[in-house]
Amino acid sequence: MLRVARKAIVLVAIGLAIAGCSSQKKQAKQDPFAGIGSPIYPGSGPVPWGGGRYHVGKPYQVAGQWFTPKEQPGYDKKGTASWYGEDFNRRKTSNGEWFDMNRLTAAHATLPLPSYVKVTNLANGREVVVRVNDRGPFVDTRIIDLSKRTAEALEFKNKGKAQVRVQYIGPAPLNDKGGRHLVAMNTELERGTPMRKMIAAADGRKGKSTSDNMMVAEAKPAKKAAAPAVQAETVAYEQPAEPEAPAAPAGEVSYYIQLGSFSDVANAARARDQFASAWPVQFIELSGASGPVYRVRLGPISGSDDARTALVDAQSAGFVDARLIKTEAVQAALQ
Repeated sequence: MLRVARKAIVLVAIGLAIAGCSSQKKQAKQDPFAGIGSPIYPGSGPVPWGGGRYHVGKPYQVAGQWFTPKEQPGYDKKGTASWYGEDFNRRKTSNGEWFDMNRLTAAHATLPLPSYVKVTNLANGREVVVRVNDRGPFVDTRIIDLSKRTAEALEFKNKGKAQVRVQYIGPAPLNDKGGRHLVAMNTELERGTPMRKMIAAADGRKGKSTSDNMMVAEAKPAKKAAAPAVQAETVAYEQPAEPEAPAAPAGEVSYYIQLGSFSDVANAARARDQFASAWPVQFIELSGASGPVYRVRLGPISGSDDARTALVDAQSAGFVDARLIKTEAVQAALQ
């Protein structure tokens, strides 16, 4: 009798397991990622750039559909793009990198990882180079899944989807410290460099830009006309107690990028640390009506080209109100 009871318990357990598997399969058919969570980055700071592996992979099946990853040097396709963010932020991607929704990255079902593609929003002409480091999307006929930052750069985040053109450029470097190479790729895109020459040009440019924690160059309209120059804002000298921002010597011009003013010293320190490895940074304490105010600036920077790069870095990193200041204007205000 005891043996019969045990047998019945085993059969019930098996039945529950089969039912559970059936339920999971049904859920997976609706959403290929349902119930499947990749590891989350264990640290508290920004996730590292790169650090994964080169990966093509074997054919695989998701929700009844087969995908065959392969080298596709001539890939050029139009279709629907979507974007992903919070649910996958700071999780490991298909090639072992860490996903940061605030960087210009993407998921593609079959292209080699990591690689560069140019994505153009067909509705408004905006274009951007992104790093493909993940697999997806696996929903209806979408051809690419873009990070939240990319959707913002292409101006379709609020719509959720967009009709895009995706063009393969070539392999991306495995380890791109601070995203410098990706920034250089977008600089070449803005300059109108042909896609077949962009990687080589970026190889020579990557050391000239940027912060280890910056997000990447802003997307620009796809029109071939020259992009308008960034206009420096002329400001009066704000407070005599700021020795960190001296006037430029006669005949010289220096630039500063003002990130913003913060009432919370911890937030100001984070802004400072985000750029400290690539640009000189000023951390200025001022007296405000409600207590201390902490101002963070990049600089001094010599040369308008570097200043423009620093401004793009700041705005792309989320400091949308960052502004460019010429010390020449400060000097004039003191005379």
